[in-house]
Amino acid sequence: MPRLTKRKIQKWSILLLLTAALFFAVKTGWENRSPDSEFTAAFYAAVRSGADRQMSVSLMPLLSFLDDRSAAAGLPAYLETSLLKQMPLYYHSEQLSLSSPEVEDELTLEMLIRQEARDEDVKNIPESELDYNDSAIHIEESMMNAFLDENSPENTSTDPDGNPSEDIPAALQAFQIPASPAYSYDWSQGFTFDELIANFYAVDSTTSVTEQNINLENLLNRDLSIDKTAVGPQILIYHTHSQETFADSIPGDKSTTIVGAGERLASLLTNRYGFRVLHHTEEFDAESRDYAYSNALPVIEELLAGNPTIQVVIDLHRDEMPEERKLVMDIQGRPTARFMFFNGLSFSNDTGEIAYLKNPYIDTNLALSFQQQVAANEYYPGLARKIYLRAYRYNMHVAPKTTLIELGAQNNTVEEIMNACEPLAHVIATVLDNSLV
Repeated sequence: MPRLTKRKIQKWSILLLLTAALFFAVKTGWENRSPDSEFTAAFYAAVRSGADRQMSVSLMPLLSFLDDRSAAAGLPAYLETSLLKQMPLYYHSEQLSLSSPEVEDELTLEMLIRQEARDEDVKNIPESELDYNDSAIHIEESMMNAFLDENSPENTSTDPDGNPSEDIPAALQAFQIPASPAYSYDWSQGFTFDELIANFYAVDSTTSVTEQNINLENLLNRDLSIDKTAVGPQILIYHTHSQETFADSIPGDKSTTIVGAGERLASLLTNRYGFRVLHHTEEFDAESRDYAYSNALPVIEELLAGNPTIQVVIDLHRDEMPEERKLVMDIQGRPTARFMFFNGLSFSNDTGEIAYLKNPYIDTNLALSFQQQVAANEYYPGLARKIYLRAYRYNMHVAPKTTLIELGAQNNTVEEIMNACEPLAHVIATVLDNSLV
């Protein structure tokens, strides 16, 4: 190794000081340059260009060579491609930039839909935040005690003719529609944005919501009743995830899965409340959940086009819970699975509005889930968990009155799920039929 003499050390020290002085002079001049000085702007542009070029030549000589196409005039395309392939990440990004916007859009949409399906059961907030605490205004202790007493088996048992009977076991009781709400919100006091969020919503950390969407005027006063005189189906029930089962579901028996719950809900809405319901049981997730939403979309769109009398779309699911947590409570002496209304906002905190997953009906979607939540809280305090808001769309753009419902979870029994269909049907009917209020 060459020996450093005192003279060489002095020479390099002076060179380093001059370089540092030049650097700070350029930096200070750039930050304080006069925007009206064309000479100054040109000078610093040249300095930046030279620095960028030198770094490119030093650190990425291959790209520097290929970018200087004028110096490489006549370079065969196959040779340029071959050289680029030595840097596969750069080559891939350049190929994508040359592809058509349509192809890029399709790839982006597919990626988002797959992520949407994978994320549905993954909550980025504690499960406890989806539940109301004891101080919630609609489940305060005194009111809950009165509600539970009114709905006790002794006060609700009936014989097959609807007459009171103390001899019928709780498990065989006929469900009794409450004559009046157990609690009524006082809307005259008004609710601020923060109060609405605290009392009705659980917002996933992947998304955000503003007062533009969550305001009492839009949520409460929008008329969501439907035309029950329409000849043809008025409500569509389907299942993006038809393979969802429960703790004691029987393998191969669809009646013990979420599809069976959909059939029960459809029967109640038809026979008890007078709606015309189409229950679509096609399987969209038989091979993989990843493409369930994209598989379902064209089918649902075709169903709606072929049945223009459909005014409400219900995508019925069940939730996924930690095994130690069970969504169940007693109503009228019957073990009843709790449920949750769910909204996708097409908005990500990372990217803002998700352009590939537009939903022009978000406001009506939100109003529908809110009014259903209010009905559930008033008639069956504690039965509904908070409305869950997530980032994606979940095919809720197919119609204005579209709702996604998580009915119980994998550790509920089939009995608990079927029992829950009774109050759920009543809640849905209360919102869609003004004569029931």
